[in-house]
Amino acid sequence: MTDKDREATGFQEQAAYDESIDLRTDFVMVYGLNDTTAERIGRWREAGYRVHLMTGISWGTYQDYLDGRWDGAEHWDEAQTAADGKPILHGESTDIPYMVPTFGFTEYLVQKLRPIIGLGVEGVHLEEPEFWARAGYSESFKREWQAYFKEPWQPPHSTPEAHFRSGQLKQHLLSRSLDRVTSVLRDEALAQGREVHFYVPTHSLLNYTQWQIISPESRLRTLPSVDGAIAQVWTGTSRTPNVYDGKVAERTFETAYLEYGIAQDLTRGTDRRLWFLHDPIEDHPDRTWEDYLANYQRTLVASLLHPGVSRYEVAPWPHRIFNRPYLREGSTERSLIPPETATSYLIAMNTLRDLDQPDVRWAHEGPRVGIALSDTAMFQRWSPGGESGHYDGLQDALALEGREQLHFSDFYGLALPPLYEGQRVTPVQLESVIDTPDALDDIDVLVLSYEFQKPLAPSIHYALAGWVNRGGSLLYVGDGADPYHEIRSWWTGRYDTCADHLAESLGADRNRNDIQPIGRGHVRFVASRPADFTTKPADLITPLRELTQAAGHTWQPTNWLAVQRGPYLIGAVLDGTHVVDGTYLDLLDPHLGVVHHRELTAGALTWLRDLTYDDATLLASAGRIVDYQETDTTITFTCEAPQGVQVITALRLPTAPISVTVNSHYNPTTHLLHLNHPGTPTGTPITITR
Repeated sequence: MTDKDREATGFQEQAAYDESIDLRTDFVMVYGLNDTTAERIGRWREAGYRVHLMTGISWGTYQDYLDGRWDGAEHWDEAQTAADGKPILHGESTDIPYMVPTFGFTEYLVQKLRPIIGLGVEGVHLEEPEFWARAGYSESFKREWQAYFKEPWQPPHSTPEAHFRSGQLKQHLLSRSLDRVTSVLRDEALAQGREVHFYVPTHSLLNYTQWQIISPESRLRTLPSVDGAIAQVWTGTSRTPNVYDGKVAERTFETAYLEYGIAQDLTRGTDRRLWFLHDPIEDHPDRTWEDYLANYQRTLVASLLHPGVSRYEVAPWPHRIFNRPYLREGSTERSLIPPETATSYLIAMNTLRDLDQPDVRWAHEGPRVGIALSDTAMFQRWSPGGESGHYDGLQDALALEGREQLHFSDFYGLALPPLYEGQRVTPVQLESVIDTPDALDDIDVLVLSYEFQKPLAPSIHYALAGWVNRGGSLLYVGDGADPYHEIRSWWTGRYDTCADHLAESLGADRNRNDIQPIGRGHVRFVASRPADFTTKPADLITPLRELTQAAGHTWQPTNWLAVQRGPYLIGAVLDGTHVVDGTYLDLLDPHLGVVHHRELTAGALTWLRDLTYDDATLLASAGRIVDYQETDTTITFTCEAPQGVQVITALRLPTAPISVTVNSHYNPTTHLLHLNHPGTPTGTPITITR
């Protein structure tokens, strides 16, 4: 029961309106530009939605531009191109390349999007501004290199410096294009008396770095016409394998937790909106329903452990969730979504509207550990003589050539050890310390390394020095072996590495390995390669724990990572076992069962509603509850849901009702009334007489 104007939940869909995919969220993002766009927008609006438009900014059905129908000139030289001279194509397509965002292509996008203003959409989403690290060989990119650097193009995989500069240019071109498109269209909308908001759905900085893709990321904060973002984190990104304690494995929950964490810095400290994405399926079509559900719940719970965000894109492509068959475990036959799975998804989607809870309580009030991650990590995803490989979530990552590079062990070596100790680990966008005064206010200890990234400006170090002097604790990890230390940048010629300037800014001795007091804070330098901690995590935990304790914090390992957001308890067991006692409604159970005592094993997840938190009557539902009215004798409301889905609703009543207009069951012990009925988007009227 929330106001749709807040746009707490939404989904994206390219298919025409259908009752089976009408999720009854606050808004819908109609996907794609074609002859049916206006009709699709109108039909979703008739169904009661606030309507946005979404389209790709780096790829799409732009063949008219490529083949010359747009302006009489072919533009295939503006396709992102690999070293073998072949264009890099999107997915399994044969004629949809990723584009170099030249001025010409940008103006084409402006012209293509201009008619949308007249359709009255509330928002425009320009998704996935992406430039592959393996690209940079097209003639258009060579021209942009000459214009930007004022020197001849260099093959991006010839030297570390050439690769780093290639990444800088790719980010610049993407940011320039987004700035132009959003600014021109916003001005034109205002001239017509319309207010249109522009958003950028984007993968996390962590995922783009791991998958070897360049994107604007922190640069989005500098674009005045961008109103927010969608953090595109889902099973496909988070199941990418990494290494911990010497073992290569998918760690979907842990990776998702870190991805959602860094994504918050897309808007942190601003008034811009951020939605967390969940995907009940994923792009890989050959998993099982059981696999999709388990990994969906891992990403769902991971996102809920970040209480600073309470808006969600509940699904991309509902048509592929509710109308497409997939495998079942133990069977080679494909089938449509199991009824209980559909109900489970919808309970989550509808409860997400209630996550804007001011009362936040952590189960473990330990030190808050930040892991610094810079945009420049995207520019360093190649090593001389190394194999880059290619991965976009559709390949077998465990068999991929060059998979060691994919593991991104320099980052995970710093992030996973404290996370598995149960600490509140949050990746921090390094660039944000420059222009966001409170960027590190929620961090007690910051872990930083320049062995896989670099500071773009010395002002980063001045900001870090100020934070440490005010009481922060900084752990720097690095042995100086990264070949990217030798690139031309602001520190070269004056310092051996940028870490030397960091030490100078702090007034610290980088050659010491003990804890050094700096003002009211502390710093420690550890001369190790971060990736080494993926095989020996204790070698990081020891100096990190000692630094934390020197700062006056208690380092208490725990296997239970949990937070309570209002009545909702969200938790995950990292290893070992944990017991939950109390009186709860299980929101991951399609039957909304009651939990009094539950023993959880390693990897187990919970999302529970604490029944002792308040005395609310309406507790949870797989449908959207509207027109809710409660008197001493009756409760009436309408429950909206996709057509045909089995809907369950749980309410609390002190005594059994006299009558209910749908199938129901009352438990006199728990005082819970469960209602069951098939879903319909127009709503099922329900009256409870008591």
